[in-house]
Amino acid sequence: MKPQRDNVFKTIQLYLQIIGLAAVLIFPTSVLAQAAKQNASNLKRKAQSKSVRFVGKAAASESPDTLWYRRPANNWNEALPLGNGRLGGMMFGKVAQERIQLNEDSMWSGRAADYYKPNAPAVLKQAQDMIFAGEYEAAEKLIQNKFLPARPPGGTHAYQTLGDLTLTFPAADEVSNYRRELDLTRAMARVQYQANGIKYQREIFSSPVDQAIVVRIACDQPGKLNFKAALKRQQQSEVKALGQDGLVMTGQVQSAAKQKTPKLPTGSDGVHYAAHMRIIPTGGSVASAEGALTVKDADSVVILITAATDFAAADDPLTLSQKQMTAAASKSYADLQKDHVAEHRRLYDRVKLNLNGDADKQQIPTNQRLAAVKKGATDLSLIQLYFNFGRYLMISSSRPGGRAANLQGLWAQGYRPPWNADYHININFQMNYWVVQPTNLAECHQPYFEFIESLVPSGRKTARMMFDCDGFVAGHTSDLWGNAWIIGRARYGMWVTGAAWSLRQFWENWLFNGDRKFLEQRAYPIMKESCEFFLDFLVEDPKTGKLVSGPTTSPENSIIAPGGSKVALTMGPAMDQQIIYELFTHTILASEILDKDQDFREKLKATRARLADPVKVGADGRVLEWAAEGLEEFKPGHRHISHLFALHPSWQISPGTHPKLTAAARKTIEHRLANGGGHTGWSRAWIINFFARLLDGDKCHENIQALLAKSTLTNLLDVHPPFQIDGNFGATAGIAEMLLQSHEQANEGNPTVVLLPALPSAWASGSVSGLVARGGFELDITWKDGTLIAATLRSKFGNPCSVRYGQKTIPLTTEAGQSYDLKALLE
Repeated sequence: MKPQRDNVFKTIQLYLQIIGLAAVLIFPTSVLAQAAKQNASNLKRKAQSKSVRFVGKAAASESPDTLWYRRPANNWNEALPLGNGRLGGMMFGKVAQERIQLNEDSMWSGRAADYYKPNAPAVLKQAQDMIFAGEYEAAEKLIQNKFLPARPPGGTHAYQTLGDLTLTFPAADEVSNYRRELDLTRAMARVQYQANGIKYQREIFSSPVDQAIVVRIACDQPGKLNFKAALKRQQQSEVKALGQDGLVMTGQVQSAAKQKTPKLPTGSDGVHYAAHMRIIPTGGSVASAEGALTVKDADSVVILITAATDFAAADDPLTLSQKQMTAAASKSYADLQKDHVAEHRRLYDRVKLNLNGDADKQQIPTNQRLAAVKKGATDLSLIQLYFNFGRYLMISSSRPGGRAANLQGLWAQGYRPPWNADYHININFQMNYWVVQPTNLAECHQPYFEFIESLVPSGRKTARMMFDCDGFVAGHTSDLWGNAWIIGRARYGMWVTGAAWSLRQFWENWLFNGDRKFLEQRAYPIMKESCEFFLDFLVEDPKTGKLVSGPTTSPENSIIAPGGSKVALTMGPAMDQQIIYELFTHTILASEILDKDQDFREKLKATRARLADPVKVGADGRVLEWAAEGLEEFKPGHRHISHLFALHPSWQISPGTHPKLTAAARKTIEHRLANGGGHTGWSRAWIINFFARLLDGDKCHENIQALLAKSTLTNLLDVHPPFQIDGNFGATAGIAEMLLQSHEQANEGNPTVVLLPALPSAWASGSVSGLVARGGFELDITWKDGTLIAATLRSKFGNPCSVRYGQKTIPLTTEAGQSYDLKALLE
């Protein structure tokens, strides 16, 4: 090995000499010296990295709820995610130079801004008339050119990285028994290995208690720990030393557009931020120089990182980050870890799933297990791990006091991540939160509610300026600033029911948690305001006399219009009608429960009665995506299956109440899949939920297998591609939906709780505890050989319900705080 390494360094030296001779003719000496130094450093680091040999096979982690690997991450898509709901990190586990990529959930470019086209309401009316007259293509061109702004000033706003913590260690030729892992139970990542006769271990977690990322590095020999630590951000950053053991990084986020064009208006500026790092050694010394900290001859060290921005903060970010650092540094590592783990497990331990998979497979690294699934293997314990990982991700990316989980949850690298890592409310944002209530994570819902509420001020202006309507409305995408403008291409941008869809979660919170104060003060007012928009927006179809929305799209699909042109805009597509019908229904029910606004309630009822049918079945037996027959879909295998909103997440199609519509829904899904549908992670996750509602467990399992095989990275994160987190959350919700359902009759106040509604034959035996049903019920369920053998229901509020298993249903009257053994279902 040594001769090969010597040859590598000789090649590097020769390369640098050639570069140096050429550069002398062009660059000043100081620039040349700096460039040469940087090149030498980069090439030497690459050579060192390539020369490391990994030997031995590290044993598996003792905890079954652990993702683990025998190699470092090669790239960001293999790194391991950590988060406290606000402050996140992606750990690579490198040996010579560790990288922990950092995120803070309010690191956004941009600001709140208004962006409207003039005369928009008149243009809208003209386009409606065109579509009713069959002039689809002309109407779409009109909307695109005269109604829809292409994009806001300075470009769309983006969620950005906070930066990187880099740790540079002495080079090692050989590393033995390397293991990198993420313990879901403790929300901690670890790296351990042996090099040069010394055993090293790193631990990292992001504490929700102390609002700090905590890294501990140790070795088994005194005084043998030496490394350099740096805090870096490539753009808009300044790093300074704070004494000999600390660094502070400050700056202001800017949009990618402003970085290229500095003369753009102030509205393209983003948050101001500050991040602190401090190293606390045991033994040895710490010194600062050239914007980095150097540790020499230590036994172990603790590294603390805190960060804050000026978004919705009482203190300036520098002061707030320093306060967090001072508080965290006053605690021992043992106390930091203890408090972190206790708070994490308070949420994580509420639900336990056991699919009785092969426990020995935990002895195999996670990437190898996933590779086996990609080749056709079934790994039930990996599905169990994936479910637990989904709940872990929600706990780590959405906690009270922080921002809602975006397209990438909490974790995004760079300055223009895919789709800006923004908030897409044409399914992706909603899918993120399907998992919350059923899997007993109600607290994690709070950032979602706050984000939707933040859309209202901008949404009121959008409703008035662009539609001449009361109430509020929001476009398909938004950002930290709650901008509700309607922007983009017609195919995706001309869609106004995203906020209304999002409001179903407000109603669901009432159904699951029975919080009357929330219903009265937060849910009902915003639902009512959304209804006010649609009362003004709906227009009468001259051919049917029914009320329809539009011009609008069925996200993000297109049709072949009469004449052969490809267009996206129509009047009254199925998803719009279904969402509006559901919104009106939920608002009517809330008005009745609260005994208020009777006149408004009656107006909603009358308008709902005039809506075009939300679910129509075509001549071929499928649910129609658009209002009328004859509108051929441009992509039969499109990833969005919007017209089945009524099946899931809504309650408008259900086997127990609408068998004919259920059959049409099944045929719709089969047609999509036959034409290549489900090819993105989140779309496949939605299909899992569809089949759960169709009570087809084997199809659910088949699509879980497909999700793992085709749309899952080695770190178990979901890919669209590229990475989007919605597939993780959506599939986790789908697994819960397979084991427990409660949507039927929930609106009537007496839900039907269905046990094991979509149990696959492959999941022969197992158990789940802590799942939550609408009405405020928590359940534990055990099955064997595909048959229910035990079930317990705990009632939070004393509501009545019915409980169903198979063909048997029993009524149940409950008292708050009492548990019920559901033996009657088994007799």
